[in-house]
This record gives sequence, C-alpha cells and structure tokens, in this order.
Amino acid sequence: MSDYSISAISPLNKRAQAQMDRLLEQEGIMRDKNLTYSAGMYDEDGVMVATGSIFENTLRCMAVSSEHRGEGLMAEIVSHLVQVQMERGNAHLFLYTKCDSAKFFAPLGFYEIARVEGRLVFMENRRDGFARYIDSLAHCKGDAPGAALVMNANPFTLGHQYLLDKTAKENDRVVLFVLSEDKSLVPFADRFAMVKAAAAKYPNVTVVPSGSYMISSATFPSYFLKDDLLVTRTHAELDATLFTSIAHALNLNCRYVGDEPFSQATNAYNQALSAVLPQAGIDLRIIPRAEEAGTPISASHVRQLIHDGRIEGIKPLVPDTTYEYLTSPAGEKAIRQIQAAGNVIHH
Repeated sequence: MSDYSISAISPLNKRAQAQMDRLLEQEGIMRDKNLTYSAGMYDEDGVMVATGSIFENTLRCMAVSSEHRGEGLMAEIVSHLVQVQMERGNAHLFLYTKCDSAKFFAPLGFYEIARVEGRLVFMENRRDGFARYIDSLAHCKGDAPGAALVMNANPFTLGHQYLLDKTAKENDRVVLFVLSEDKSLVPFADRFAMVKAAAAKYPNVTVVPSGSYMISSATFPSYFLKDDLLVTRTHAELDATLFTSIAHALNLNCRYVGDEPFSQATNAYNQALSAVLPQAGIDLRIIPRAEEAGTPISASHVRQLIHDGRIEGIKPLVPDTTYEYLTSPAGEKAIRQIQAAGNVIHH
C-alpha cells in the first residue's frame, strides 16, 4: 500500500467533486451521470491523485494523474472499488475502458469480453463469465434457425405486441431478451412479467432476461466518448458484437427491431446495427411502428398518461395483459414510480 489515502467522495463535498472532475478531464474523461459511489486517492497535501467510481455492478470513471503513473495507484483504486462492491454483495463485476487502457486491468483480474476497435473495451472479473451466460441459454437453442428480439418494454405496449406478433409469425423460433438493467421507471421484475404474460400465447417464443451482456442506452458508458453520434455508434457496435456471439451459439440468424420516428439517436442505433450484423451473417429487420389513430404507439406516451393520472387512457395503447398487470397490486410499484417521476419522456 502506498502512502496515499483513499476515501469516499461525498456528493456534498464540492471541493472533492471539483478535484475529481479536473482529474477526469485531464485524462479525457467526463464524469458519468450514473454513479452511486466515488472515491478519491489523496497525497499528504490533500491533492487528489487518482479516482474511481461505481454504478451497480460496474467500475467507472477511473483515472490516475499523469504525474503519478507507474506508482501502482490504479491497482489500489480498483482494489478499493472491488472491496466496496463486495460489501454491497456484487461479486460479478464489469468495467469499460479505452482500448489503450485495457492492459492495465488484465493484471487486476479483469478479462476482455468484447471491444469496439479504437474506442472501447468491455471487461469482467470472471474468465468464463460470458461463456457461462451463453451456456445458461442452452434451452433456447434449436436445430432450425431462429430470430431474436431485444426489448426494454417500459412498459409493454401494443407497439411491442405488434413487433412480437410479426416476429413470431415469420419465424419457427423466437428468443425475446428483456433488458435486465433496472434504470427504467418500470422495474425489471414488472417489465419481465408483462412481457411473459403477453408472449404466453406464442408457443414458439422463449422470454429470457438479458443479463449483464446487453447494455441499455440509459446505462451505456459514454464518459470517454466525445459526441452523441459516436456514443450511439459505439453502443450499437458493442451490442452487435456481443449479440453476434449469443446469436451464433443459439442458432439465431436474424434480429427484429422497431423503427423509431421520434428519436434520432435510436434511428442512428438501428442504422449502425444494420451495418454490423449482416457482416456476421445476421439479418436485421426494421419494422414500421404500430399506430393508434394515425400516431405511432410509444411507451413514453403511455408513461405520460400514467404520470398524469389518466390510467384509463392507456387502454387503446397496451394489450389487456399489460393493463391488467398495471392495475393490479403487482403493478402498484411501477405506477408509483412513474407518477413520482419528474420526466417520463425518455427511453
């Protein structure tokens, strides 16, 4: 252990927050908006020489001052963050880093899962973590090629139902991945229950959680990428790289997505997927959005109606299974969270 001290950075400590921001900026990193714990390493004069942060089961925003490289400080920051994660009950950990920084984390027990060349490396602290996740999906594999859907379903609407129905009718076998990350107003357990209920009538559809290997736009790390378009492209390319491995293991040769008339970012995401997936022999099918009274159905609109206390107004926009769930005791938490939120128009 060096002579430096490590301590938590309080959100109320403006001096420490400013030091962290300056250190990150010097290393070309912006502070991630999704952080639940941050730590700083200080010299004897109280100057921050290294920092690192946590969001859920990931390590983020790690940097060492250029004046102190070669002193093993990154190892100490990572060790501290891992200890905090263990105390929080998170043993399976992930991190994202620049390509030229990945070499620093390999000796610290992190293994590369996938990379977007020149931009990002995705790593975990289990050598066989990704392989074990794919093995857990063995029941989804079939002899005939199948199709995939990836949904957040926040909540599950008739737009999602239309996409699911079309995919199920056009393919012998469908695997529907529900994003597991709990950054949506509708908690994962509720989203998963609604999707399962809606998919129950399709005998050829299997619904599974995405685990930690499909990353939502809400939690994708963008703190060392310079512009929104680059963030979207990198997210899509990482997603496509991970999905390709999963698809090949499960004999899935196409992925269906809905088009996005409201979001330029999602359109760019779909276009990036369409450029990457076919190179791996996977077809991407972009399906026009279902409409109600001439307007594309969106989960954002459904959340807005719920937020405004107009629960009856969602009936034309969601399947009966979703309405019944949200108006039952099981859906009370989701309703409360939506109604308490300041902004519900997001992905």
